[in-house]
Order: sequence, then structure tokens, then C-alpha cells
Amino acid sequence: MSEATRAENVAPKPYDLEAHYQELEQKITAAGIPADLGRVRAAFECADRAHSGQKRRDGSPYVSHCIAAAIITAEMGLDEDSIIAALLHDTIEDTSLTHEDIARSFGASVADIVEGVTKLTRMQYTSVEEQQMENMRKMLLAMAKDIRVILIKMADRLHNMRTMAYQSEEKQRIKSLETMEIYAPIAHRLGMQKIKWELEDLSLLYLDPAGYKAITDALDERMPTLEKFMGEMRTQIRERLEADGVHATISSRIKHIYSIYRKMYAQKLDINGIFDLCAFRVIVDTIPDCYNVLGIIHDMYKPLPGRFKDYISTPKPNMYQSVHTTVIGSEGIPFEVQIRTWEMHMTAEYGVAAHWKYKTGSGEGTKPGDEEKFAWIRRLLETQQESDAQDFFHNLKVDMFADEVFVFSPKGDVINLPAGATPIDFAYSIHSAIGNSMVGATVNGRIVNFDYVLQNGDIVDIRTSKNAPGPSRDWLNLAKSGAARTKIKQWFKKERREENIAKGREMLEKETKRLGYDIKVLLKADKLKTVAASFRLDSEEALYASVGYGGVTLNGVMSKLVELYKKEQKLTVTKDLSQLLAELKPRRSKAKASHGILVKGEEGIMVKLARCCNPIPGDPVIGYITRGSGISVHRTDCPNVLSNNPDEQRRLIEVSWDITTDAVYKVNIVINASDRPGMMADIMQVTSEAKLNINALNCRTDKHKNAYITMGLDISNLEQLDNIMNKIKRMKGVYSVERQVSSSVHHL
Repeated sequence: MSEATRAENVAPKPYDLEAHYQELEQKITAAGIPADLGRVRAAFECADRAHSGQKRRDGSPYVSHCIAAAIITAEMGLDEDSIIAALLHDTIEDTSLTHEDIARSFGASVADIVEGVTKLTRMQYTSVEEQQMENMRKMLLAMAKDIRVILIKMADRLHNMRTMAYQSEEKQRIKSLETMEIYAPIAHRLGMQKIKWELEDLSLLYLDPAGYKAITDALDERMPTLEKFMGEMRTQIRERLEADGVHATISSRIKHIYSIYRKMYAQKLDINGIFDLCAFRVIVDTIPDCYNVLGIIHDMYKPLPGRFKDYISTPKPNMYQSVHTTVIGSEGIPFEVQIRTWEMHMTAEYGVAAHWKYKTGSGEGTKPGDEEKFAWIRRLLETQQESDAQDFFHNLKVDMFADEVFVFSPKGDVINLPAGATPIDFAYSIHSAIGNSMVGATVNGRIVNFDYVLQNGDIVDIRTSKNAPGPSRDWLNLAKSGAARTKIKQWFKKERREENIAKGREMLEKETKRLGYDIKVLLKADKLKTVAASFRLDSEEALYASVGYGGVTLNGVMSKLVELYKKEQKLTVTKDLSQLLAELKPRRSKAKASHGILVKGEEGIMVKLARCCNPIPGDPVIGYITRGSGISVHRTDCPNVLSNNPDEQRRLIEVSWDITTDAVYKVNIVINASDRPGMMADIMQVTSEAKLNINALNCRTDKHKNAYITMGLDISNLEQLDNIMNKIKRMKGVYSVERQVSSSVHHL
């Protein structure tokens, strides 16, 4: 196991500041970075003075974190300005130093990078998708402006994760989840596989410590056997390559922890069922050598069909290049071999950061072709300008983080698309005009439907017509890529504006009535304009149109309108609440509030959890003072607390969860899955392993072999619910898992 993936709560060693800094200079020299060490030293001394007196949780001076981030930056092979910026990356945020101070001492380039990192550091990640969307947009903008900003932020996050053992359990969980959902995928998209693996392993350590320990313990037990096997294979391969006159460097490793963890859950295996735990890497001097080694490996060992991938001829979008093959070694043990050149290896390890190793000229310019390699960032931004939070993240996860499929145009051009892409995605990847005028498609010479899922190697030909009616709204459900979905929406926005306005107005009015609000009050012009501005739209008509063509979601708009309404109504009026609570005094018990709920400023009031939304610890909640039955606690997004009736609204009271209780709560989840043999047994196994009690179960199937399962669970908190839902989501054949919340609105 790597040291980084085996973080433990141990007492810190005495800290030697100068020795730590000398390690940085050694890393710079070893990486061959042409840096002025005197300038780097000055930056270190500046950071040390600025952070004087500040300590980290482990007791070390805060500047130790800055040095560690700079060391990681040097290991990436970044330039002198990047290393200096890493040393100073927290000074604007946490000290009295300003952008002007840094620019004066170290130049505008360093100051701009530090300011860019600071803006990202100030972002507060929450569960609110809208906030996350804006934060991610900031990251993408930073990448488009200067890729070094996000690279230094990666170094910052990596060191923080390496030292996460000293933080509270709650912060460990929050930061690890943020790392897994945002930073690791970005590292993947930037081609930074080494950093991605370490971030994933460290995140898993805190998100599922039991699962992490189970894997590491199992690997430790098998390590002598695995090391012997890897040693034998390395020797065999080395001797054969030397005999054939091929100069190569051969290494082997155990697959990283998270990849094993994910495979165990995806294929429902324990570690004994995973045979390809070992991977070998052969690094050669030239591309012809790569294919020569591939032939030798296949001559030595039997290759597994379907496990050969040539990422040299068709590189991944993150610039990754290698030849992969899986073969059967001695004793029938399969193992993967990756074959690449040294430049490919640097790119595979550090992605875009590796390009600083191969820059030419003054150090400010990039190699020919680099501009196109970074263009995906700008293209992603361009296609997401009008997306709301929900849609943005859907598109982002697909465009940045999903696996790819490689297909060909009739002319032989390679087009990479997200896995699951259809001819619609292919057409719009060529040009918007092709997609908008598409009337049919052929794959490998055969006519296919628009919902055909493209496979690697497919040759796709799009048939168009000048008289085509344009895209259908159904295409939004068939398109996999965010770019295609956005271009379809843009067509509807441009071509069907009046229709979109009418449709959007109708949708908002219908939803307003469903929630029990007065249309004249909730859909007032001033509220609509305020909400429109929050989506960067210039008028209420533009808001209606955007809702109509799907540019923003109905739920997103309604939540903002309701929020504005609630602010106007001043829901919690102290006088009214006092009077209403006084009505409950005869019914008070001497016991503390039940169900793990604390009522603001009150004790001993009878409390019940609303069955319409079944709140659990971790859910945002609000209390409703009933007429004689105590306080009913609802989730804040429950339709039954969204009424505009003034009498109902004045009965809302602030409540919170009492985290000291060990209560159990009933929650229903709805699973949509394929009706395959063993599906229910697999779900039961997952819940059993999680030691959860099932209090209700209902299952039905339709004629299309879809299963709809409603399951009642006894849950302790939201984190526990999220964990079990995520585990079920990862099961084969599961399409979706959602928490059931009653959509019916009734009198409270």
C-alpha cells in the first residue's frame, strides 16, 4: 500500500522547517525545472512571515502546508511561477498580504494565480445544487483562464486529504465527499491519474472506513503471494524483451484501493473473486516499440478476448495514451499490461501538468496542439451558459466524468462521445446544423433508430434534409452529451419563442395552483424579474420561455419564487408563535421532546414526525403547530408546508435535530430496476450487510420487464440513507433509487 492511502492517527514527528524546505528544492532539481531557487526561497520566507503564529491541527506551523503543496506542484513538473504561487496560495485568504503585494514582489503572473486559487478556496460547497453549479463554473473559468490555478488547487486538496486524520469525523466526511464528487473527477478529466487515484483512496478511507480496511487487510494477507507473482512476471517479460533487443522499463503494482472497491460493488464480488489485482507497465522509447512489445506479450501469454484497447491511435479526451491488454499469466492468473512511451507516461501520471515538462521556447508558450487539448474547457463553458443547477450537473457529469465511446464518421474521423451516446449526440458533435436537420441515421450501413446506443468502432452516417422539422423534445431524453442537449434547447429557444413562453407560463401557473398558492401573489412581475435575474435572464418573458424549452427547471424556478414569498410573509412571528404555543401547554408532557427533535425555546412539547415526508436526521426541517396535537415536523421542501394561507404560515416554528439521541426513523425508497432473476435477493443482501431493518416491501413489474420496488427502511440518519441508496444504485440493472416523498397536498 502507498503511504498516502494508509493515513493513520499517529502523533506527529518534530517538525523541521528548514529540512522541509530543502526537500522542495531537491524536488525542483530532480524534476529538471529551470527555476531561480533564490526567488523560490524569497517566496518561502514571505509565506513564513505572512503565516507566522498560525498552526495546523497537527501542531505544525501553517507554512508546512504551503511547502507540501509546492512539493506536489514540483512533482507535477510545473514551472517556477507555479511553485512560488503554491507557496503563497493561502496568503491572500489568511494573511494581510494583498494581490498588489504579491505582484510587486513576485510579478503579476504569480499574483493572478494566487488570487485565482483564493477564489476557489473561498467557495463553500453545500448540498445545494445551485451553489455547486456556480462553484463548478468558477473552477471551469479558472481552468480556461490559466490551467495552473486548478493544478495548484489540486496540490492543496491532495495535501489536505493526506493530513485529514487530524480533523473531526464530520469534516473528514464532508471534505472526502467533496473530493470524491468534484476534485477526483476533475483530476480524471485533466488526465492526472496518479493524483486521482490517491484522492479516491483517501476519500474512501473516511467515507467507508470499514470497507477500506477490509480491502487493505485482504491485500496485506495476499501480499507475499502477489509480490512473488509480480516478481516472476517482471523477470519473464524483462528477459524476453532483452532477448529481442527491446530497451524497456518494467514495473508492477497492485490496483488502487478504490478501483478494487468499485469493482467489488459493481460485480458483487468479494476480493477472492477479483483475479486481476496486478497490473504491469512497460515504458519504451518510441511508438513502434509499443506495438512491438504488444506482439511479444501476446506471444508469451494468451490474451483475453475483448480486453485489448489502443489509446495510442485513439487517445482519450484527457490526452491519455497507452496500449492496454489483459493476458493469462502463470498459474492461470490474469493481469493487465499497459505499454507506453516516456512522454505518454508523464501525461498519464500528471495529465495537462505534464506539458510544462515539454514546453519549448521562453517558457510562456505551449507546444503546437496544446491549445486544442485545453479547448474542451471552453466548449463545456459555452454549452452550459444557460443551464440551471440540476441540468448543469447532469451535463457536467456526463461530459467530464463518464467513460467514452469511440466511433467513426464515413470519412474515417474519430469522434469520442460519452458512453451511452446515440446518433443524436453524434450529429450534434459534428455541427448544430447537422443535428437540427437530421432525419435518419445509419450505423455500419444499417438504418437505426435515434435511440440506438453507439458502440466502439461504429461507423455512423447521418441523413439530413432541408425540410426537416427540427429536433423533437423527446430528443432531450435520448441525447447523452450535455453539448447535444444544450444545442437542442438552443434550437427551441430560437425557433419556438412564443410557444415556449406560453408553455412556460402554463407550467408555472399549474404548479403554483398545485402547491396551493395564489397565482396573482406568487407570480407577480417583481418576483418573476428577481428570479429571472438569478438565472441571468433579462425579463419575466425570458424566464417563461426558458422554463418552456427546458433551459431552467420548473422546480428550480418554483423554489426561488416560494423563497421570495416566504421572506415577504415573515413566517415566524414571535407574537403569534407564543400565543399558539400557549394553546399547547395543557397537552405538554414532562418528558423531553420526542423523536430526537428540539423545539426552539421550548421543552416538553409533544412532537410527531409527519408521515407525508418522513423526515430523518440530516434533513432540513420545520415544525407546524397543530390544532391540539402538538408539533408536526416536516421536511422544509414538503408540499404540505408550502401553503400560502396566512393562518397556516404563522403556525410554522423553527425546530432542529437532537444529535444526542439514538432514535430510528421510517423511510421509504423507490427503486426502478430491470426485472432480472435475483434482483430482489441482491437488494436484500445489500440491506442485510448494512444491518438495516426492512419494515415494508412492495414490488410490481410492467410489460417492459421493469421492476418498481417500494421498500420501507428503519434509518438512523440521512448519511445512512444516502449510503444504502448509493450502494443500491451501483447494482447491476438498477436504473434509479429515490426517496419517496408524498406529492399530495392536504390540510395540516
